[in-house]
Amino acid sequence: MGGGGLGVNGTMTIDPSNITVPPMNRTDFSSVFTHKVLPVLYSLIFVAGLVLNLLAAWIFLRVPCCSGMVVYLKNMVVADLLMLVSFPWRVAGELELGGWYLHVVVCRYTAVLFYASMYVGIIFLGLISLERYMKIVHTSGSPSSTTALLQNVTVARGLSVLTWGLIMGSLLPNSLLTSRQAHEETAKQCMRLKTPLGVQWHRASIFLCVGIFWATFLLLGFCYASIARRVYLSYRRVRKDSSEARRKSNRSIFSILLVFFLCFVPYHVCRIPYTISQTSGSAFGQRSRFLLFQVKEGTLFLSALNVCLDPVIYFLMCRTFRESLLRKFSRKVVEARRRSLTTAQSASNL
Repeated sequence: MGGGGLGVNGTMTIDPSNITVPPMNRTDFSSVFTHKVLPVLYSLIFVAGLVLNLLAAWIFLRVPCCSGMVVYLKNMVVADLLMLVSFPWRVAGELELGGWYLHVVVCRYTAVLFYASMYVGIIFLGLISLERYMKIVHTSGSPSSTTALLQNVTVARGLSVLTWGLIMGSLLPNSLLTSRQAHEETAKQCMRLKTPLGVQWHRASIFLCVGIFWATFLLLGFCYASIARRVYLSYRRVRKDSSEARRKSNRSIFSILLVFFLCFVPYHVCRIPYTISQTSGSAFGQRSRFLLFQVKEGTLFLSALNVCLDPVIYFLMCRTFRESLLRKFSRKVVEARRRSLTTAQSASNL
C-alpha cells in the first residue's frame, strides 16, 4: 500500500508546465493542511485512541469469549492498537523529523500496517453485522443451525484467523516489494521505491481491499435494513410503551452503521479516482491530482478516527464489556468516596 497509502511527501518544487514528466514522479502535493493541520489531529486521536483502546483491552482480557461477537470485538481491539502504532511515524514524517530515511520506513512498513489494520477492522464490522442479523432476524423459537454456527466461538476464531490471513497475505508483500534502493530524492515518493512487480501488486491489493470494503458496505446495508424492519414489526406487536427499550436497541444496533459511514465511506469514494490519478499516463491534470490528494488525506484521517469510535461500539454492543466497565468505575467511585469521608472524619477529630 506504501506511497499511495499514507502519502508522506516532500517539499520539492514541481513545474506544472512540464507535461513530459510522468504523473507518478510528480507526487509533491503537500499543503498547510497535510503538513501542519493533519499532524496535530493525528496526535490528538493517537493519545485519545491509545487510552480508550488500552482500557478496552484491559476490560476484554477479563471478559470470557462466550460468543462469536466477543471474539470479533476482541480482534477489533487488536487491529486498532496496531493501527495506532503507525500514527507516530506518520506524524514524525509530516513534520520532517528523523531525516529522509523515516519516509522510507513509512513507505515500507507503517503505511502497510495502517491499511492492514483498517481492512481487518472493516471485515470484523461485517462479521458482527452478519452475526446480529442471523440472531435477530432468523431466530424464532430455537436458533437455526446457521445462526448457532455463526455464534459458535470456535467458528468465530476460525473466521478471525482467515481474516487476518487474507489481509496480511494481500498487503504484507507491499513491504517486501518496496525494495528499491532509496536516497534522499526518492525517499518521499513511495511508488519509486517499488519494484515493477511491487507497483502491480500495490494496485492489485488496493482494488482487492476496495472490493472488500464495498462488499462489506452492501452486507451492512442489507443486514441493518432487515434488522430495522424486524425490530419495527416486533415493537408493533408489543402493545405497551417501550420507547426507552427501542431507543437503547437502536443505539446499539446502528452504532456500527454510524462508525462505518462516517469513517470509511468518504475515503473509499475517492480511493479509486485517486489511485487512477497516480497511474502514469492518466488524464488527470496537476490541479486535479492536487485536489484528489487533499481529499484523500482528509478522508483518510476520518478512517483513522475509527480508533476512537470503536470503543463506543464495544460499550453499546457487548453487555459483558459494558457491565465490567461500569463495575470497575463504580468501584473506583465508591473507594474514592470512602477515602474522602475518612479524610473528612480525621480532619474533624483534630
